[in-house]
Amino acid sequence: MAAENLGNNPAAEAPTAPQAVLETSEPAATFLLATLDDGGDEQARQLLPKLPSLVRAVLSRASDSRLTCVAGIGSDAWDRLFAGQRPVQLHPFREIAGDGRRAVATPADLLFHIRATSSDLCFELAVEIVSRLKGVATVIDEVVGFKYFGERDLLGFVDGTENPTGQAASTAVLVGDEDPRFAGGAYVVVQKYLHDLDRWNALTVEQQQRIIGRTKTTNIELDDATQEPASHVSLNKVLQPDGSEQQILRFNMPFGSAAKREYGTYFIGYTRASSVIEQMLRNMFLGTTTVSHDRILDFSQAVTGALFFAPSQTFLDNFHGQAAPSRSAAPPAPDGTGHGSLGIGSLGKVPSV
Repeated sequence: MAAENLGNNPAAEAPTAPQAVLETSEPAATFLLATLDDGGDEQARQLLPKLPSLVRAVLSRASDSRLTCVAGIGSDAWDRLFAGQRPVQLHPFREIAGDGRRAVATPADLLFHIRATSSDLCFELAVEIVSRLKGVATVIDEVVGFKYFGERDLLGFVDGTENPTGQAASTAVLVGDEDPRFAGGAYVVVQKYLHDLDRWNALTVEQQQRIIGRTKTTNIELDDATQEPASHVSLNKVLQPDGSEQQILRFNMPFGSAAKREYGTYFIGYTRASSVIEQMLRNMFLGTTTVSHDRILDFSQAVTGALFFAPSQTFLDNFHGQAAPSRSAAPPAPDGTGHGSLGIGSLGKVPSV
């Protein structure tokens, strides 16, 4: 299926392909991260194409609801599951550290991003997936997200304001002719952030707004005269060579536990080029020539970090039933640059995609 058709035909792919995230914005989500068990490679490879049938089975009990599940595969797992070429920008998530601030890297082979109109659907599908992972993979992290006063995070600000829509979303998210074998897929970066709400809530609203770069009540971006270079908004703007902003699709969700006093945001970003999100993270954690770091990191700590490639359902179906690759023949993980770097620079410019 050609990439250009994916953006125009929502029914063309099952609700487990990356395109599923383009069509919906659901109030409930569950995130599962897993590592492959020894001897579980082949079973995992056979399970992935069957995800649509699991989604349909759960929906048969609530046919008027929406349920999607996008599966991502990590760099190390890719060579265990699939033979041949790899997505050109798939590599292990690389830790970024600067002056006490760290974007940590955590081991994860599989991601399951489940979204639905209600949390019971997410839970039911998560139970079905985990039951089929027994002896195949071990779930190492489960986060249940929820909608919080509309689209706000636990810091009180609207999240995902700049998400593209329609064809712009397809262009930003779905791999195209630049890597034709994996057209219709997407790179996915996830991070779990924990917030120090006691310190955050001790700030005035004006101080919080300067850190985020938007007004808290009306969600209006601060004007150029007021916007600070170290604000979250400023450091997450990545420009293409023509000066336009390079977009990604965020589906961040609040999560937390009142009893544990744990309050956080689960960041999940979809993109056709992993280098775009990597540059955003470098800007946040390492700053630029004029600022040291994103000031939101003074109140938020990243405790996980992983990079995946979510292939199209067509790709998974084509591998269904084929023999597993030889472990000894697995190619090295390319980084998409040809010289071992992240392929990103300072705030401002990335290669056009």
